[in-house]
Amino acid sequence: MEATSKSSDLDITLFRGWKQNGVYVWSPFVTKLELRLRLAGIKYTTEAGNPRTAPTGKIPYISIASKTEPSSPPLTIGDSSLIARHFVTAGLMQDLNANLNETDRAVDLAMQALFEDKLYFFNMRERWIDNFYVQRDQVLEDAPWLVRWLVGGMIYRSHVKTLHGQGTGRFSVAEARGFSREIWVSLNGMLGESRKKQQSEGKECFWCLGGEGPTSCDVAVFGFVRNVLMIFSSPESRLLVESLDVVRDYANRIHEKYFPDYEKW
Repeated sequence: MEATSKSSDLDITLFRGWKQNGVYVWSPFVTKLELRLRLAGIKYTTEAGNPRTAPTGKIPYISIASKTEPSSPPLTIGDSSLIARHFVTAGLMQDLNANLNETDRAVDLAMQALFEDKLYFFNMRERWIDNFYVQRDQVLEDAPWLVRWLVGGMIYRSHVKTLHGQGTGRFSVAEARGFSREIWVSLNGMLGESRKKQQSEGKECFWCLGGEGPTSCDVAVFGFVRNVLMIFSSPESRLLVESLDVVRDYANRIHEKYFPDYEKW
């Protein structure tokens, strides 16, 4: 593949926020970008990195260095969507939405927004507000108790303020869970239609929009499904997703095909 041959001339490092290799990390946006890279057959290495040195001040970000021109400074790019857009523009990735009609492009964009701009905040609330101590102790497990207490409190207050301003923090617990459940159940129905359309009983992947290949919303959706299945500080969402057969099948098939080297959730 042309994109793969071009990327072989590059040293690509993905900064994921955690040091562990061979496992998924917490961020759904990291998994989103990793799936995008693997779909394109682009090889990369992983490092922890630091949000304070990231171009956008958050994880993930990526460093691209030329093997043929080692004296040239590496290019650093932040934000999973902007990184993918750079690779597409550079001819290193295919545009997953290139063959979509205008209606499907809009649906794909809406699906991404549903998870990244709506469910994201319901997940934040469930973990950092409703199950704060579990979330704090998992995220800061390597920190001394006093640091965990101080930093955890700072994060809590910051998230309370963010969620109140964004709106999710103004709902009752039951209301927030209801909105989150609606998203997951709707996804299960959507994927069920796609699986029927594929008419495959094997391990072949099926995709959100029901096409022969993935679109941009699939990399985002898989990131969030995988995220919920491995996070113990979102017990209600985890139990719900585990009960949704088609969503689990969707994630399992993608994992088996594209992440066989990673420990499963």
